[in-house]
Amino acid sequence: MTATLRLANKDDAQSCGLVCFNAFKAIADQHNFPPDFPVPEITIGLMSFLLSDSNIYSVVAEIDGRIVGSNFLSEKGVIAGVGPITIDPEVQNSSVGKQLMEIILQRADERLFAGVRLVQAAYHNRSLSLYTKLGFDTREPLSVLQGPAINVEIPGYSVRLAENEDVQACNNICLHVHGHHRKTELVDAIRAGMATVVEHNGTITGYTTQLSFLGHSVAETNNDLKALISAATTFGGPGFILPTRNSKLLRWCLMNGLRINQPMTLMSRGLYNEPDGVFLPSVLF
Repeated sequence: MTATLRLANKDDAQSCGLVCFNAFKAIADQHNFPPDFPVPEITIGLMSFLLSDSNIYSVVAEIDGRIVGSNFLSEKGVIAGVGPITIDPEVQNSSVGKQLMEIILQRADERLFAGVRLVQAAYHNRSLSLYTKLGFDTREPLSVLQGPAINVEIPGYSVRLAENEDVQACNNICLHVHGHHRKTELVDAIRAGMATVVEHNGTITGYTTQLSFLGHSVAETNNDLKALISAATTFGGPGFILPTRNSKLLRWCLMNGLRINQPMTLMSRGLYNEPDGVFLPSVLF
């Protein structure tokens, strides 16, 4: 099935949000997992947010003038992030998803991004197959964690709201861990009053843009991440995402009342540096 692709605009938020809600719910129901978004109002709000961001490239797919899918490319750094990509359940398993991925990857190639990344629902075999065929490599198994606030003190580690003066220190940590920084996302989170930093011995040793599905965190040690997680009053959306191979931190989270909601997979195309430190990815990467 061939769809017509075009650039998205703010007026598409309602239609894209409904498609997004129905798509995520249908796939989650098929695999007996809770949906990422409990009500369509949340996905409509998410689409409004994405379509209003000038640093996000947005595309919709139409069949007979009706929106049946959308995809997004976050262009906020040297690494681009893909998603969410959603397809109306009525046209799933056609070529629409492939079309939406190909046009986004074409955009990334034209803009000369060093790499492109995404986070994939591990239970969705078809998307894993599609992304692999499109050149993505599997990099990291992930676990989405949700539950009540932990509120545990980590001796020697203090958490406070991030300020503009902290950006360079935070960028340096991200550069050390990942080989690139995520300054634009960090600055946006500071402006929104969501970002926090952790300090140890008077030095910034980690930060988070938000402990949520949409936020990312980078730190020097697991104790830094424990302090950031402990300071969060809630975990937004389906929860925050933790690399499953970080068994010590995952075990600590589980022992402190959090639960695993679903498995996910970090995938990359192009530049990828094996992390030299600890981190929590966003749903983009």
